[in-house]
Amino acid sequence: MAPTNSSMDQLSPKEKNKLRKPIVEKMRRDRINSSIEQLKVLLEKEFHKQQPNVKLEKADILEMAVSYLQQQKNQHQTINVDCLQQDYNQGYSWCVTEALQFLRHFPESRETQKELLNHLTVPQKVPVFPYLATSSDSKQATVASSPAKIWRPW
Repeated sequence: MAPTNSSMDQLSPKEKNKLRKPIVEKMRRDRINSSIEQLKVLLEKEFHKQQPNVKLEKADILEMAVSYLQQQKNQHQTINVDCLQQDYNQGYSWCVTEALQFLRHFPESRETQKELLNHLTVPQKVPVFPYLATSSDSKQATVASSPAKIWRPW
């Protein structure tokens, strides 16, 4: 039987906490279950691509959500590298153009112009962007690239 307000006033703080704990715990579990259900709804298409007609447990939903987010992160990083490559190439081309325009103002230094032009027109290697690929990212990439099977103990 649930305690009434008058009986709650007579309880010690320790006893109140004892009565309140199951309610708080139920609310916490409800929040977790609600969030897992929302994940399931959001990623339902991905789930059915990998394993159609399978009833998913909560752990399955969480594992597949993590896998999906890692794949998205890796795709985003690939796009970033491509954008950086394009930006680098555009910037390099702009610098070459600016240097050539500047050198046109000094016709007496033809030898320097030729050396600089030869140096700039040799295909330059794009620098490696170390801040994009750290060792932890490469470890995560190998984990994410492995087939996304649901782990089941049976």
